[in-house]
Amino acid sequence: MKIELAIFDFDGTLADTCNTIVNTMQSTLRQMQLPVADTNTCKATIGLPLKSCFAQIYPQLDDKTLDKCAATYRDIFNKNKTLIPPTLFPNVKDTLAELKQQGTTITIASSRSSASLIELSNVLGISRYISHIVGADNVTNAKPAPEPVLQTLDALGMKAKDTIVVGDMPVDIIMGRNAGTLTCGVTYGNASKRQLIDAHADYIIEDLSQLLKII
Repeated sequence: MKIELAIFDFDGTLADTCNTIVNTMQSTLRQMQLPVADTNTCKATIGLPLKSCFAQIYPQLDDKTLDKCAATYRDIFNKNKTLIPPTLFPNVKDTLAELKQQGTTITIASSRSSASLIELSNVLGISRYISHIVGADNVTNAKPAPEPVLQTLDALGMKAKDTIVVGDMPVDIIMGRNAGTLTCGVTYGNASKRQLIDAHADYIIEDLSQLLKII
């Protein structure tokens, strides 16, 4: 089977943003005078839309407070992205370059805002490989709903059967499955291999370069 389109998650799949995100989330909770969640609790929310991250940790919070949490997070993240800069995972740039060279279309579908995705892709030097970006602000129904994938397919005129979704979290795998694509989980991100198996990923890899054996 020829895979023509690879849709990548960003946080935990292309870029190692875990320390930046966890530090920002804990600082936000501290500033909001909420009990500070531990690292694993914060990590478990990565991949969800921002308000949903806080709602998962503290489901009793009202919508106004969740909005304030999200706004506070964004302010702190803008400082932390310089103090604790995200980095690419090993072999990401070389893998993207090889995929593009062989004719695979590369896109990103993330719960991060589109402006942040564009900025970080430029900073990390991978924007030249990316043909399309779908952020949380571009969709009504975020992961694990299929909308980010379906929107990408529609924008590029491509088909689900020729597409693979690559991500580190169960929500990425479920999103791809809901959209009818192949899915590939990466074990070096924020979820365990067991979680990716339980989400029924079609493929599981330990290094992004292994994707070249699939596509």
